[in-house]
Amino acid sequence: GFDIIFFWVARMIMMTDHFTGEVPFKHVYITGLVRDSHGSKMSKSKGNILDPIDIIDGITADALVAKRTTGLMKPTDAPKIEKATRKEFPDGIPAFGADALRFTFASLATHGRDIKFDLNRAEGYKNFCNKLWNAARFVLMNCEGIAAEAAPTVGVASAAIVCTDAERWILARFARTVAEVETQFAGYRFDLAAQAMYDFTWNEYCDWFLELAKPALHGDDTVAANSTRHTLLRVLERLLRLLHPLIPFVTEEIWQSVAPRLGITGTSISTQPYPDASDLGADAAAAEADVEWLKQVVSQLRRIRSELNLSPGKAIALRLQGGSQRDHALVMRFDSQLRFLARVDGIDWVTDRQAEGCAAGVVGDLRLLVPLEGLVDLSAERARLDKEIRRIEIEIAKCQAKLASETFVANAPAAVVEQERKRLADWSTQLGALGGQRATL
Repeated sequence: GFDIIFFWVARMIMMTDHFTGEVPFKHVYITGLVRDSHGSKMSKSKGNILDPIDIIDGITADALVAKRTTGLMKPTDAPKIEKATRKEFPDGIPAFGADALRFTFASLATHGRDIKFDLNRAEGYKNFCNKLWNAARFVLMNCEGIAAEAAPTVGVASAAIVCTDAERWILARFARTVAEVETQFAGYRFDLAAQAMYDFTWNEYCDWFLELAKPALHGDDTVAANSTRHTLLRVLERLLRLLHPLIPFVTEEIWQSVAPRLGITGTSISTQPYPDASDLGADAAAAEADVEWLKQVVSQLRRIRSELNLSPGKAIALRLQGGSQRDHALVMRFDSQLRFLARVDGIDWVTDRQAEGCAAGVVGDLRLLVPLEGLVDLSAERARLDKEIRRIEIEIAKCQAKLASETFVANAPAAVVEQERKRLADWSTQLGALGGQRATL
């Protein structure tokens, strides 16, 4: 445990200083003590040890029981250990692979003294590796026929080769992620570095950029399509290098297929330089803000579709009301993306009278209206709106309670107080819009 390791390291430092007059090392990183999922210390006598090899390769319940009950100091404990083992692992332990186990331990490497190891975390990171693998398959499938010599210069994200807002957005997000990972590694916060990698890979690259790329890939603009393909490859290759220290096996396997598409020579990803945020050239604040707007609109429309239980292929009409000049401009710019990502068939700006009989969503001052005729029962939509109004009223009450607290206003940073006031204003705006929509039904 860390207690023994501490004294071991301290003795090495003292002895080296005594005999050589030099300190052997300046930085020592000691992890917390790995415990079982219940927080108990793992020991042979308790029969709760998890062998990393069993997590990597998997093991049957019978083999696990035999392993835990063999060579006990107190053989009489064997029945109790077998019962507990079969209860916790009735089907044994499935194979999670080395990458999932490595990512799990990195994500658990907090600055606490104890680490509660839970196989559910390993399951989650196995799914993460599968997600990365499937994303790479999608990218490679959609980049067939791209010649390496036509690919952008490795290590440079020139604005001249980036055509779409989605590309600028993902490059800016990746640059921010690389900078975050650099900061967390420097502070030995491997858990936060792992979280930053996970969030970007799953939530931004896989869930959003792959979707945002599809309209360009299937559109008539060949320049935008080729630019999008190169950005898909370029970001994926750098992402693999970013993830490689934590999940070396799957990243190596994927990289061997991705690197040649970009004209990158080398026998292994392990010999490539680690990503540097400064070589991405991704200063795209305006594109970031605009794509975030698009994500909010698509998310609202997908929420409406989900709540109305519409099939994924069912097209919907979209009516828009209110909004700023920027909203109007962005609707025109992202017309094809809205139609593709939210399965929208027709976009119209309407008046209050034309808003009757519609499901509603709100993004800022912009109201998103989906005509319900032929889609759902109006009584069900009234119930949905009532539920959403109650949810927002609860959020408003929370904000008001915070701002009414003299302790919060006096002690919280000014930026936090201002953020809470902005949240209250946003919730109030949404409540007013939804209340008006409820009145029309």
